[in-house]
Amino acid sequence: MSIVRTGIGQDSHRFLPLDSTKPCIIAGCIFEDTPGFNANSDGDVVYHAICNAITSLTHVLILGGIADDLCLKDGITDSEVYLRKAMETLGKQKVTHVAITIEAKKPKFKRYLLRMRENIARVMGLKVDQVGITATTGEGLTDFGCGDGLQAFVIVTTIEN
Repeated sequence: MSIVRTGIGQDSHRFLPLDSTKPCIIAGCIFEDTPGFNANSDGDVVYHAICNAITSLTHVLILGGIADDLCLKDGITDSEVYLRKAMETLGKQKVTHVAITIEAKKPKFKRYLLRMRENIARVMGLKVDQVGITATTGEGLTDFGCGDGLQAFVIVTTIEN
């Protein structure tokens, strides 16, 4: 008998000031026209939200645990490394789909969506069609929709035979 599980994760970060030199990295893509995030790591909100969704499946603390050790002790700030570590915690669970929704006024995502999906698929060992992304401004109803930062929610579906 197969067991299907669904994990949900969220992450958000505020943008640094416009004059910051820290790059804005979202789902492994660099957005040149947007300042980076106020975070110890690169602040990749999408990869962080995926890590949190995996934590909800495995109960292994990635952000605030494994990632903090990698960042603060070893100086590793690349969130792709954190996501790879999260994937290792899944054991017999196999990811079948990842659904992501992003709320932000900036940057504009349309021309990056395929590249973002490709990056996520590559890191997680999936096919691109197993990764879905939507983005919205939320009509400016939150600080994210007003341009102060970015928020991502993620659902990860797994199957275990």
